[in-house]
Order: sequence, then structure tokens, then C-alpha cells
Amino acid sequence: MPKLATYRAKHDAAAPPAHDCAVSILHVDMDAFFVSVELLARPELRGKAVVVGGQRDQRGVVTSASYEARKFGVHSAMALRTAAKLCPHAVFLSSHYELYGKYSDQVANILSKYSPIVEMASIDEAYIDLTGTEKLHGPPLAAAHKLLTEITASTNLPCSGGLAATRLVAKIASEQAKPHGLVWVVSGSEEKFLAPLAARRIPGIGKVTEAGLKDLGVETIAQLQKLSEEKLEQSFGAWGYALYRKARGIDAYEFFVDAEPKSISHNQTFGEDTRDRELLEATLSYLCQKAVKRMRDSGLHARTVTLTLRFANFVTITRNHTLAEPADLDSVFLQAISKLFSQAWDGRLNLRLVGVALTGFSGGPQQFDLLDPNRREKLERLAKTTDRLRDKFGFSKLQYGGSLPARDDRK
Repeated sequence: MPKLATYRAKHDAAAPPAHDCAVSILHVDMDAFFVSVELLARPELRGKAVVVGGQRDQRGVVTSASYEARKFGVHSAMALRTAAKLCPHAVFLSSHYELYGKYSDQVANILSKYSPIVEMASIDEAYIDLTGTEKLHGPPLAAAHKLLTEITASTNLPCSGGLAATRLVAKIASEQAKPHGLVWVVSGSEEKFLAPLAARRIPGIGKVTEAGLKDLGVETIAQLQKLSEEKLEQSFGAWGYALYRKARGIDAYEFFVDAEPKSISHNQTFGEDTRDRELLEATLSYLCQKAVKRMRDSGLHARTVTLTLRFANFVTITRNHTLAEPADLDSVFLQAISKLFSQAWDGRLNLRLVGVALTGFSGGPQQFDLLDPNRREKLERLAKTTDRLRDKFGFSKLQYGGSLPARDDRK
């Protein structure tokens, strides 16, 4: 997978634009991504209500739902059991995150062909800056159409896009384009485009803000546009100023290329609370290796590893260990997380969730004090070989022995 811009930086709203020419931002959103990937292997389910995330009687939440299931009110983050009540005839499928990651990487590779500036906002959506790429790919609208067409032709997955001068409007436009469409909002027409939409369509407006807006008689963006900046600040404080700008399609974010992540983490929620030590240790080993590989892929070294445990009563604790020097080797972090787990859990209480996080990143190898040179060299060669094989055959196909019993269907 190419190294992409994965984070945003907020800039001064009064600052001049970053580009001399018209800005063209494309938001690419894969349509019902997790369901669409599953349907590649289960084509007989096309046109049916499908829910991905687990079985109907399991504890957990919906990862994605087909458009046929959404008609019954099923949506992501909904409890699986609630989804089963709303859409009892739906087919429920377990998640396969490694498979989704492979397709996400394919999409990222295609995006990187059209611009050097791509931000993967999540596994199934991205922003791509097409500004200044006209000589290579033609006008932005033509390039956007070509890009979306290539994604579907190469992956057999449907996708939608929104093209605009700002990220905010591009994202809303891609939502309007679903499924499998492309909406272009010409620069200068942002307010007109947004006006008829519900106010809750603005990213960042949640239930609390929506309720506050309704108290002001605001349900559409057109009604929001009529309120003065002063009135909104009076009602919502600093958030009011942001609402005033967002209602007009203005955002204050730019691509921040080569930004480093602040943390890399992986969690696992169990279908049933457990105190099976073998399962817990194997799961932590898997999650730790997953995080360390992502870190190596980014060319980073971490100094701090954090263990998260959530008990059956939802009490959550964290324990961390800071190394003497930054490292990027599995063995170093596996040893640390194993020790943290032994100290934090006595085996008596059932656990609902476990997690591993890496922080304190640096770019250079500095683990000289941790291992003797010969052993470190062998472990570095092992890590490189393991990573190559994982990239070729899949992460779960090659694991340290301790994680093998728990490697299936892990995030």
C-alpha cells in the first residue's frame, strides 16, 4: 500500500488558499463496502437484506448493512439483536477484516495513481486532491469519473464520489451520489447545493446540536443559513462559528501530507465474556502483532505499549509500559504486553474486551540497549520476511505461535 496522507490539519480560516488554481477535492466512498466485499464471495445474496458484523443472536454491533436492509431501519453501529428484530429475514454474516483491508489497499493503490495527495479517512472512504492534475488526467470531473470507473472495474466493488472545492461539501456530495454515482458541486454554488438538505447532514452535528437547532426552528441547512453568526455563537458558543461556516460549505482543513499517527491500536470485543486465559493471551498476541506490523509499514518505532481490559461490568482499565528506547520488533512488544496482562488480570473476572495500543513514535531505529546486536539482527530479518509473507498471503496466515488459536475473525 502506498504511503498516503492520513491526517488533517486545521489552518487559519483567514489564511490564503493553498493553491493558485481552483481547488478540486474528490471524496470517494465505497458503497456498503463490507457488504459489497462479502457479496463477491456470496453473489447469490445480491438483492437481499444482508447484515455484516456477526450473527443475529450475538452480542455486538452492525458493521454494515445492504441497502435492502437499510430500508427497514438497520444501520451501522446498531446492536445485532436490534437489527434482527427490525429485519428478521436478513442474512447475517460475520466480519472478515483482513479481507476488507486487502480491498481497501487495492482502492488506495488506484487513488495514488491519480494524485500524490490522498487521505484515507477510513477503510472505505478517502479524499483525493485533484488540483493541478489536469495535464495528466484531464479536467477534474472527467478524472473523477475515470477514477471511480477504474475502482469498480478493478475490484468489482461499487463506489460513489463527490467533487467540490472543499472537503466538507465533497463528502456531503458523495452521500447524495449514493449508490454508485458522482455529484459535482461547482465552486460558488455550495450554499445553493446545501440549502435543501437536512441540517443533520452537516458532519459534526449530532443529536444534541440537532435538538438545539430544532429549538431555534432549524431543520434544514437553508434555515441554518438564515441565522446570523452572532445568534449561533450565542446559542452554541465556539461551535456556532463553525456551524455558520459549514452551512455555507466552508471548512478550514487542508491535507497534511506525511503526518505521523499519534497512536496505533487494535481492540477485540468477545461475543461472550470470557476468562479463558489461553484465548485472551492468544488474542492479545494477535492484536499486538497487528499493531506492530502497521507501525513498521509506516516506518516508525514506538516507545510505549498500552494494554486495555474491559470487564463484564464495563469497568475499563489501562496499563502501559515505556521502553528504554523505541523499538519496532514483535518480540519486544509481545513480552511487554504479556507482562502487563499478567500483572493486571488475576484470572477471576470475565473480560469483555482486550486491546493493545502503541504510542510515543519516532522515525529511527534506536533499540540498541534492548537486545544484543546479533539477536537484534536476526529478529529484524525475521520481521522483514514475515511482513513480506503476510503482505502476499494475508496477515492471519502467518502468526507467532501464541496467537494461532485466536487468529480467526480478529480486527
